[in-house]
Amino acid sequence: MRGFSARWEITLGLAVYGLYLLVRRLVLADGGRARALRNAERIVAVEDALGIHIEPPVQRALLRFPRVVHGLNVGYALFNLSLTAGWLVVLYRRRDPDYHRLRRACLLAHVAAQPVFLLYPTAPPRVLDGFVDTLSELSGVGLEHPFLVRFYNPIAAMPSLHVTFAVLTGAALAERTESLLGKTAAYGYAPLVSLVVAGTGNHYVLDAVAGAALGAAARRVA
Repeated sequence: MRGFSARWEITLGLAVYGLYLLVRRLVLADGGRARALRNAERIVAVEDALGIHIEPPVQRALLRFPRVVHGLNVGYALFNLSLTAGWLVVLYRRRDPDYHRLRRACLLAHVAAQPVFLLYPTAPPRVLDGFVDTLSELSGVGLEHPFLVRFYNPIAAMPSLHVTFAVLTGAALAERTESLLGKTAAYGYAPLVSLVVAGTGNHYVLDAVAGAALGAAARRVA
């Protein structure tokens, strides 16, 4: 049946990723880097006005523990999206009806973020003064490497899809357990990811807020 067709799922995945790369190409070819820096400065100014520009002190506090930051880097680069994809694979293999709702929500959120990435490109904090690129300096992974940068959009900080997918995955996991501890861990997953993306210099507080709102909206629509 089409609902559990591996070919259909791969086609959907490639189509969505293709859209992501198309947006990346368009925005980078249209002076996106310069616009992204200006937009990043605007976000910092708004956070300053609201009194929530806490990313620099949070990062400085975490940098006192390099091993912890290295672990956060691994979480940012691998664990977060892998958990979402892994849970989807588990549900798919079980032919679980919940698979379709989570998959729809993830696709909706990803597609809905693309117009923002195109019209409001935003550079991540790590490229601004006062921040540290922890992935590069502590873990030796340069996200701006000419090879790596071909596969992702380096000026798509707003909204944070890491937080979006954490909201969707955490809520889906919380529904599967009756344990108070399990539900607490599941609902605490998105705030943890928000700390990770801020501490590693990859997203702003407002990115995380927007990402969480996008996740909640996609979940409701799905």
